[in-house]
Amino acid sequence: MIGLFLVNILMALAWAAVSGSFSAVNLLFGFLLSTAVLYLIREQINTGGYFTRSGKVVSLAVMFVYELVLSAWRVARIVTRPKIVLQPGIIAYPLTVDRDFEITLLANLITLTPGTLSVDVSDDRKTLYVHCIDVPDPEGTIADIKNGFERKILEAFR
Repeated sequence: MIGLFLVNILMALAWAAVSGSFSAVNLLFGFLLSTAVLYLIREQINTGGYFTRSGKVVSLAVMFVYELVLSAWRVARIVTRPKIVLQPGIIAYPLTVDRDFEITLLANLITLTPGTLSVDVSDDRKTLYVHCIDVPDPEGTIADIKNGFERKILEAFR
């Protein structure tokens, strides 16, 4: 996966060199062009997984943007209420992901989502502690993370 991505980047740089322009638009066009070329020859060089995984990474990014907007809306509704009634808390989230990269990515996605903050990871790397601005249903919140961000991370990087 990483090797093919580097080939894709090198082909984009070669395109920029041949065309004589290293502008961001031309580099992006070269990257897309080289992606199309690699897609056309995927069976000959056995790279079908590269495109499947790329789609899953894009799916994770789209889901993050959706959750970002949804959470921002929820927090905005909370702070604009005349009387704020919250049940803040810290939940112990049992991790399924076990690689450092996956744990870091999950913690960062949670932290970047308004209303939640990754506080700590246990020493055995099996539990992530998450502070939530409003958590009336801790089990529901755990299920949302497990079926959302964590599932998408596992699909994209395993």
